[in-house]
Amino acid sequence: MRKAMLTCCKLYISESQNALALESIEQAAKRYPEAVIINKFKDEDYNRVGYTLVSNSSTNLSIDALPLRNAVFSMVKSAFEGIDLNLHSGTHPRLGVVDHICFHPLAQASLDEVAVLAKSAAADIGSKFQVPTFLYGAAHGEGRTLDYIRRELAYFKPNAAGNQWSGALNSEFLPLKPDEGPSLLTQSKGVVAIGATKWVDNYNVPVCSTDVEVVKRIARKVSGRGGGLKSVQAMGLMHGNDSAEVACNLLDPGRVGADQVQVEVERLASEEGVTVEKGYFTDFSQEKVTELYLKSIEAD
Repeated sequence: MRKAMLTCCKLYISESQNALALESIEQAAKRYPEAVIINKFKDEDYNRVGYTLVSNSSTNLSIDALPLRNAVFSMVKSAFEGIDLNLHSGTHPRLGVVDHICFHPLAQASLDEVAVLAKSAAADIGSKFQVPTFLYGAAHGEGRTLDYIRRELAYFKPNAAGNQWSGALNSEFLPLKPDEGPSLLTQSKGVVAIGATKWVDNYNVPVCSTDVEVVKRIARKVSGRGGGLKSVQAMGLMHGNDSAEVACNLLDPGRVGADQVQVEVERLASEEGVTVEKGYFTDFSQEKVTELYLKSIEAD
């Protein structure tokens, strides 16, 4: 008998304050109990919430019937019904109500297999909700990166005072052609980026400063793009009224982990004359996510 083939999906929603909308999104996922919500990370300052779901994909079902795919689709549907991007504001960049969806292989699953799942979900989301949908990673034919899509769509540029992202995107015309869905966006929904990659850790380091330009310099220098740590992406963002943070994606955490990031951010902050606090993860590790899923199904 084939061992369980586990697939994970991380789903990021541009909302943290609308309790009714979030409850509806979570109830939508529960219609597919085989896909388990392992983690929910809500950030009030960013006005953003991230969900981590896991399911066993080693079944005889067609890809269109897989519980994880259907749970994600149901959550996306509920998000579009309950959230209006025009009314959203926060200090974390975003491109849409459903800002980002990424599928990761866990136990026994392959990246190619989850890429098929990502592409299927993107086709459905793009066509049924008429939202421009961009593929990246193994789900894209040329392996395009999420960072590339975001830069092309001006993701990293605040559009409101106080280093805030507020309201809908500035134009319904997109400088990059979507892989699925229409070429024109609906302001209330924005766009969606959907990908398939190996595991990514998210690790944020609070900086005791309100000078976001200082924090951006630290983020730039710690990132691989800025000549810092390879496989690390970083943003400098305001986080609350009296602090900021360096928000990092660790694309290869087995190679460059949180400890190395923490040390480097502390060193760079010292050069800028500011102090930092101990960083934090926004999700469990890959191993812990797998463990929690297996425990959840044993409990059932």
